Amino acid sequence: MRYREYHYRWIWTLESSPEKLWPLVSDTDRFNHDAGVPTVELLATRQGSLDQVRRLRQVWMGVAVEWEEEPFEWIRPHRFGVVRRYLSGPVAEMRVMAELTPQPGGGTQLSYQVTAQPRNALGALAIPVQVGWLCARKFCAVFKAYDRLATHRQSSFDPSSNDLPSTAHLAPGGLARLSAVRQKLLDQGAEPELVGRLIETIEQSDDLSLIWMRPYALADCWGASRRSVLELCLLATRAGLLDFRWNLLCPLCRGAKRSSSSLSGIQSQVHCDSCHIDFTVNFDRLVELAFRPNPAVRQIESREYCIGGPQVTPHIVAQQLLPPQTERSATITLDEGRYRVRARGSPGSQFLSVADDGPTQATLCLSAAGWPEEELCLAPKSELRWENETSTEQLLILERMAWSDQAATAAEVTALQLFRDLFATEALRLGEQISVGSLAILFTDLRGSTRLYREIGDATAFALVMDHFKVLREAIAAEEGALVKTIGDAVMAVFRRPAAALRATLRAQQALATPPGGAPPLMLKAAIHYGPCIAVTLNDRLDYFASTVNIAARLAGLSLGGDVVISTAVHSDPEVADLLDQLQGGLTAESFEATLKGFDAERFELWRVLPASAKALALSSDWLSQSKPATEAR
Repeated sequence: MRYREYHYRWIWTLESSPEKLWPLVSDTDRFNHDAGVPTVELLATRQGSLDQVRRLRQVWMGVAVEWEEEPFEWIRPHRFGVVRRYLSGPVAEMRVMAELTPQPGGGTQLSYQVTAQPRNALGALAIPVQVGWLCARKFCAVFKAYDRLATHRQSSFDPSSNDLPSTAHLAPGGLARLSAVRQKLLDQGAEPELVGRLIETIEQSDDLSLIWMRPYALADCWGASRRSVLELCLLATRAGLLDFRWNLLCPLCRGAKRSSSSLSGIQSQVHCDSCHIDFTVNFDRLVELAFRPNPAVRQIESREYCIGGPQVTPHIVAQQLLPPQTERSATITLDEGRYRVRARGSPGSQFLSVADDGPTQATLCLSAAGWPEEELCLAPKSELRWENETSTEQLLILERMAWSDQAATAAEVTALQLFRDLFATEALRLGEQISVGSLAILFTDLRGSTRLYREIGDATAFALVMDHFKVLREAIAAEEGALVKTIGDAVMAVFRRPAAALRATLRAQQALATPPGGAPPLMLKAAIHYGPCIAVTLNDRLDYFASTVNIAARLAGLSLGGDVVISTAVHSDPEVADLLDQLQGGLTAESFEATLKGFDAERFELWRVLPASAKALALSSDWLSQSKPATEAR
């Protein structure tokens, strides 16, 4: 006997725009949690043309049900949906579709549709009660709460401001630990307001919000400095309030495939079961630092309420499941930038560039021969026609190439002075080498330090050298860099950006040249190079290795003191160019060429940056003779 199909459609008029509502409404894992839907268990992934049909189980009111779920389909920020075919239980099939339509006067009309086919008489009785009445009431409360959040939080979900019911519980003694840690963080100079927000979040948020706390996302929600929140989380970890873990992200789905509590647990080669690819880990994109409460303060249970959904892969702006030899059209709104369309399980891809002057129509066609080679250009709002000319069902994916800037990557964190101070033993396994992308490498040395020891005595000179390290450390930390190591009187430091390295160096040179209290001035030699680096472990500490490091070290030998020798890679950086333009009256940048030891076959174009007032000193010393264009490193 076939029972009649039930169809429900609810419509809400909300104040927020589709763009602001989308991150909340399309987060199906959180939505199901907030709506009181039971947790799900992934049983298997069925092998097929997509290798993406998942088998899941859920328990509703004591009754276990299993189903197979096709991949979600969506077009951000307008609609998403999914089809579930049940293998057991009172329901045979269920289809869900949510649509967000902008209104002429502002706001959004949110339509949520559920179509359910009963399997038996119990299903015919349960669907009107469970879906038609109970779910409708819960869904209404959740969507209206999301509307309030989107209105006030600019589409960023702030767990501590959620007015939906929470079941947060602190561990035994957790309240006392919170109080003690609060005072400890304040004593260490943390901002009182941020400490209060962090404590409030841990006290009041649900488990789902605290499984992975991303410091940059928290900072954006709180309207605070990202660096301040990251450093607060690092201090809170050292104080025992938080634990951190390094998440290893797949380059395709960008999900966390592995997690490690220390850098020593990171391996350079990782496999993604979802995408069926092996990939090489790098620090600048694929390793992210996230936090969660320490179990002594609050126990967090990791539960899943939905396996799929658009927010599992937020970089994917559209995903369409097309049967063989079919096509589909849709209007899509894209931000400017580069995109890629690919098909799950099929090789190759096609690139797209979105710009204001692009055409408003395009066809994305996958044929038996693969994707076309030419790159398409599109306007931000375009009509896309999706075509599947193959003989099999295809999941077509349109994704942003740019990565989220809300990730605190390992490349950033390990180049932060506070991290190295608090977690000095964090290092890779011996022999492991992992790319960190491009870094600015600074080498410094004191000019005339040997003469200084001879003239003022070992003890006094040593004290001055130690003070000089302190000045350097403070200048480096102020520009979000990190002092990697000292070698005699020399220092090696790293920065994410060349301009930050130059500012830190100039600040340190000025402080050392004009010390307070009548102390003798110190002349600092310095050099900066920018390029790709590899993270390694040397002497039980995280260090860096590459030609970039070797070149920076060689450039330091060309510095005369009071100047900064920079490579063309540094000089051509837009931020450095702006900095030199802004300080045009106070700085000069003179070009010269040199060969470097170990790089004898290559002649380097370099630049010597020095204060304009230092030219008088150069004319009365050996500076001029040593800075001729043909200078060579010995």
